[in-house]
Amino acid sequence: MAHQMNSHESTAAVRSWHFVMHAQEPFTPEQSDIMDGLDSFADGCLGPEEGPAYSKFVCYFPAPSLQDAMVQALERVAEVPGVLIRSVELTPYSFAHNGMATPAVLHVRP
Repeated sequence: MAHQMNSHESTAAVRSWHFVMHAQEPFTPEQSDIMDGLDSFADGCLGPEEGPAYSKFVCYFPAPSLQDAMVQALERVAEVPGVLIRSVELTPYSFAHNGMATPAVLHVRP
């Protein structure tokens, strides 16, 4: 039987997208514990990182578009009470990984 496509499916090719989401506040110990226990954080697509005064998620999501990838990431973050995203960053690595590098994108010198 042939598969019929519904309105929620896309014919766009799925590819891997990279971006970084910065949290509004550092994660609390309770939030970190919740993330450690969630299956949606276990596949490596959403990698929480913490520093002395910051928390962020390094994201690698398979999706037809960057927008779809960001929506998937934000849906997972919404599973953790109190975590708010203040910004989404495309780093120089993101531009290269996403195939978006152009002469207009500054490259970080090593």
